[in-house]
Order: sequence, then C-alpha cells, then structure tokens
Amino acid sequence: MDNTFNFWLGFLVISCLGTLAHFFYDWSNQNRVIGLFAAVNESTWEHIKITLTPTFLWSLYDGALYGQNPNYFLAKLMSLLVLVLVIPTLFYAYQKLTKKSIVFVNIAIFYIAIFLSQLTFYTILTLNPINHISQYFSCLGTFVLFGCYMTLTLAPLKSFLFKDPINGKYGFRAHINLFKKATQKSPSASKESPAKTTKKDR
Repeated sequence: MDNTFNFWLGFLVISCLGTLAHFFYDWSNQNRVIGLFAAVNESTWEHIKITLTPTFLWSLYDGALYGQNPNYFLAKLMSLLVLVLVIPTLFYAYQKLTKKSIVFVNIAIFYIAIFLSQLTFYTILTLNPINHISQYFSCLGTFVLFGCYMTLTLAPLKSFLFKDPINGKYGFRAHINLFKKATQKSPSASKESPAKTTKKDR
C-alpha cells in the first residue's frame, strides 16, 4: 500500500483513539488497568500519554507492514519521542507568551504532535538502512520508553509535567470525574428543588 495512504490513515486512527482516551478512565468507572493507558488527570504527561497509547497500538498495523524494514524501530522510537517532546515544548512556549491556557490551542498542539510524529516515522523509513547495532539500540529504546509509559502513571515524578493544574496532585490521586462534576453542577443535582426553597421562604 502507498505510504501516503498509511500516513493519513495512521494520523486519523491515532487522533481519534487519542481523543477518546481522554475519557476511557471515567467510562470504565475508574478501572486502574484502563488508567495505565488513558488520561487519569489533566497534567501535561497524561496528554502525552494519550498520544502514546494509540501510537503503540498502531504498531500492530505498521509493524506488520514495515517490520522488515531495517529502520523500523528507529522510526518508531523517533516518532514516539516527537510526541514526548513536541507537546510540552509547544504547550509551555505558547503559555509563556500568552500567560494563559487556550483550549483550542491545546487541542491544535495535540494534533500537530501526532502529525509530526507520523511524518517522522515515514521519513526515517525511507532513509538508508541503519546498521545492526543501531537497530538493536532503537529496539531497546522503544521498549524502555514503553516501560516508562506504563509505570509513570502509577509512580509519577514530582515534576510540573505530572502535576494536575486543577488540584496540584499527581497520578491517580489527581483524578477528577468530569462527568460527575458536570452532573453535580447541573440544576437537577441540587439538594433542594426550587419548590422546596419557595415553601421554606414562606
């Protein structure tokens, strides 16, 4: 199949799954296993993680197509590192300039990072083949990154990247159920109905 087709297919699938991964933890009733792969709070790391999750999953597809390419693991490792580096770099750079967080800019950064990640992957695949030692270390680096990705939600570093901007907590402890919060704020969730309040006032 044409690389251009796979590029855009990968971008679309990773973008859609990454967007949905923002909600998987709540949809699963805060299942800890799901939380290893989905966003559990609003920290920068958790938004990086929900781009890594579908990119790792997409490896089942692109690995079947390009796994025999000597540059495959280098391309995969570099595409993952692009996500890890681009999202916080753009996010903190624009916030330093504007002094505020802008939702549509945050969303744009998410998709820009995925686009650049895919572009990096397919560009490296077309380069001259790397030697066996480089292939080995690229493969090792990919699995090390996967291990970090799996553990950093359970044991987040006490760093600004892992700190929830809403409550200042880390990891699972920082979780806020967005759906429950929205319900609590709705008029139907109030403890006293307007009718009861009127009766009391009388």
